[in-house]
Amino acid sequence: MSGATAARKVLDVLSVFTPDTRTLTLSQIARRSGLALSTTHRVVSELVAWGALERGSDGHYCIGLRLYELGVLAPRGTALRDAAMPFMEDLYELTHEVVQLAVREGTELVFTERLAGRSSVRVLTQVGLRFPLPASGAGLVLLAFAPPEVQEAVLGAPLRRFTPKTIVDPGELRAVLGDVRQTGVAVSDRQVTMDSFSVGAPIRDRTGAVVAAVSVVVRAGSKDTPALSALVSTAARGISRSLAGPSALRPASPLIPVTR
Repeated sequence: MSGATAARKVLDVLSVFTPDTRTLTLSQIARRSGLALSTTHRVVSELVAWGALERGSDGHYCIGLRLYELGVLAPRGTALRDAAMPFMEDLYELTHEVVQLAVREGTELVFTERLAGRSSVRVLTQVGLRFPLPASGAGLVLLAFAPPEVQEAVLGAPLRRFTPKTIVDPGELRAVLGDVRQTGVAVSDRQVTMDSFSVGAPIRDRTGAVVAAVSVVVRAGSKDTPALSALVSTAARGISRSLAGPSALRPASPLIPVTR
């Protein structure tokens, strides 16, 4: 069995675990991965020994902590989070609303961090899960600054409608993306849920490339849009300076309180 084939089977086993299927039996893993039961048993046993999977007392398997230990080493994980958290905490303290950090993964986005209170507006997204790029404030930012081939792939595919306000016309969405590139701010008004309004801004690395987005999600009509946009943009610039390193750090503009 070649190394590539062995690696593929390991990935096939790990990929059957999802947010909706966090624990599985051996037979379920075999069925979902398409591997023979004997092969699944061998692969799963090796993954358990290494720590990538854990076996419960009921015989079900789940993702192990060893994978989490590796995951936090990803540059777009801990480095970005460490740079972003102080500014995200400021945003949350000023708004007491949902504050999110997201990165693009192919033609989708992944939220890597979130701050929210008990009274914050309900959101459909979850940390660590993929979500379509269009519609959300963070997603519109990441799509607007994505490579042309990514934009065309998204615009050329059916656009998912979440609410009656979701933009599903490619031409209209293309115009919105142009506005985002020009203003540096994305506004999503009730495009994901009918009671939510989000504002996102780009986070750049030391080369100026957009590597992430920060956003705030509030109840529709509850905040002053220009003030909220100023807050999010200031936070995004601060995170960008932090990512760029000490040589790029300059006094940041004070965050402007948002009228509640």
